[in-house]
Amino acid sequence: QVHFVESGGGLVQVGGSLRLSCVASGSTFSLSAMAWYRQAPGKQPEVVAGISSGGVTTYADSVKGRFTISRDNANNGLYLQMTSLKPEDTAVYYCNRRFGAESWGQGTQVTVSS
Repeated sequence: QVHFVESGGGLVQVGGSLRLSCVASGSTFSLSAMAWYRQAPGKQPEVVAGISSGGVTTYADSVKGRFTISRDNANNGLYLQMTSLKPEDTAVYYCNRRFGAESWGQGTQVTVSS
């Protein structure tokens, strides 16, 4: 069973930056398309950014140009560099497979204050 451990969240002011990290267990990480998800209070979860096994990236329109997803297959690592943060980016952020998500971790809280 795959496990995900997210870290790097925190409280930041509008316009600030954060870098989220995720470490995944299991031997299939390098073969899997991965994604960062977020869920704000009272809202449905959404995909923020995705990255294929080969490094092709996609982004939600709301974060395009501000967030950058990357991966380190050698270390089962997934990252999300977030810049120009806005209050609407406040949410719990999770990493998981892009397709067939399973075994959700605890997530990491990102709070953007104005």
